[in-house]
Amino acid sequence: MKKYVAEFTGTFFLVFIACGVAAVSGCKFPEAGYIATALAFGLTIVAMAYSIGNVSGCHVNPAVSIGVCVAGKMSVGECVKYIISQFLGAICGAIVLGVCLGSFAALGANGFGGTLSNGVTVTAVMAIVMEIILTFAFVLAILGVTDKASNGAVAGLVIGLTLVVIHLIGIPFTGTSVNPARSFGPALFQGGQALAQVWVFIIAPAVGGALAGVFYNLVLKEKQN
Repeated sequence: MKKYVAEFTGTFFLVFIACGVAAVSGCKFPEAGYIATALAFGLTIVAMAYSIGNVSGCHVNPAVSIGVCVAGKMSVGECVKYIISQFLGAICGAIVLGVCLGSFAALGANGFGGTLSNGVTVTAVMAIVMEIILTFAFVLAILGVTDKASNGAVAGLVIGLTLVVIHLIGIPFTGTSVNPARSFGPALFQGGQALAQVWVFIIAPAVGGALAGVFYNLVLKEKQN
């Protein structure tokens, strides 16, 4: 039970802190908000990795749990329990964030349809492809760095910095999800377009995480053997 409580707690803080930074800085300082949001997500993961990592592995992300499960490092039953805990943590994080902000109108939800610097409008297809690729890279980094016990001291830092880089490229496209729970919690209460588009940020990261697990089994395990 401690593992599921840890996953709930980690996902709660990821949404409350990181989405909170996105909601506040993104509204007042759009350009600087990109950097602030990327750092907030990455550093929150670093903090949680060294806080709850020894209990649950600090997935705090259904896509990560799916990837770990596909890689054969977790049973399906345990994966489902992790995912439920993560979604509940994200929902509670969004509720508390909305209360603290005094409004549920902007909770750092993900979305597409914006315009890139080259004038191109981000379509659903572009968002799906971007989220699959970024989630694949993120989960693969996690599977790789946690594969050796000797990496334990630096694993959290590597994972957090990877998430920072992923956010830097993904924010202009979708706000960067790579995490179904992180997207669902804020979208559920923000409503409107965020809720209408949340399916992209549930399906695409799940696919990316599963593909990373498959790639790990086919390439990385084989290389080690």
